[in-house]
Amino acid sequence: MERNESSRNFILLGFSDRPKLEMVLFFTNMVFYFLAVMGNSTIIFLSLVDPRLHRPMYFFLCNLSLLDLCYTSSSIPQMLVNLWGPQKTITYMGCVIQLFAFLSVGGIECILLSVMAYDRFVAVCKPLHYMTIMHPQLCLRLAACAWLTGIANSILMSPLTMSLKRCGHHHINHFVCEMPAIIRISCVDTRHVEGLAFFLAIPIVLVPLAMILVSYGYIIATVLRIRSAAGRHKAFNTCSSHMIVVSLFYSTIIYMYMQPGNVASQDQGKFLTLFYCLVTPTLNPFIYTLRNKDVKGAMWKVLGKDHSLLDAIGH
Repeated sequence: MERNESSRNFILLGFSDRPKLEMVLFFTNMVFYFLAVMGNSTIIFLSLVDPRLHRPMYFFLCNLSLLDLCYTSSSIPQMLVNLWGPQKTITYMGCVIQLFAFLSVGGIECILLSVMAYDRFVAVCKPLHYMTIMHPQLCLRLAACAWLTGIANSILMSPLTMSLKRCGHHHINHFVCEMPAIIRISCVDTRHVEGLAFFLAIPIVLVPLAMILVSYGYIIATVLRIRSAAGRHKAFNTCSSHMIVVSLFYSTIIYMYMQPGNVASQDQGKFLTLFYCLVTPTLNPFIYTLRNKDVKGAMWKVLGKDHSLLDAIGH
């Protein structure tokens, strides 16, 4: 039975109960996906070619942009295909890839955002020792810790989730193979999988969130001690972009997973999932770019306002 289940395609119901909405979502999501790919690719490119962005803050921002690209590209193209036509299928392997990507990227981003909060804490609270503390080796270790932890979590949870017996059920009431949606079509007791997921959420979600809150507690205390208004404004600008990204990411995830498992909340969950796997990755590059003079300066150079960088690349 299990072998047959693992060879069957899944049906992603998505928004098929609202056919008039599907075309609106198709064109809207296509625009957002294009902006997400262009915005995050631009951040990665600028971080690689501009020497002014070879700093810890932009190294972590580059990692965040890569995560956002993985997030959107693992789910949105398949969703666009399903929105366009009557076929709502996804192969078993495609579903496995989506589940693995979602679990990996979600875990990595939680830890990476806490690492970025620590980076801002050092920048504001220990500015004279910033480059000494945030040396390249530490940055690499912190980024590697985030990636390895998220991937390890997915390596553990993805096979457990897919191994749950489904008794022939292959209609997933979602537009993506997300863990709660797959668990919902299982026909066996899933408490052990859900219990393990909750246990792993403590070090992967709650501990990083606590670290972010502690870091910003120290940052706020330090900013309030700055006497000059210009100094406070500069310190606030240093952290405001990251605060916005953290708020968007965590508020959406926490709100979504606190909803009861009824039909209404499932529909609501689809739009919230769409928000954090498409809208948030689209907004992140603009949030950082619009408030960051270094990123804007690097962009002007690439656009030809300053030819020194282009000359350097040419040589």
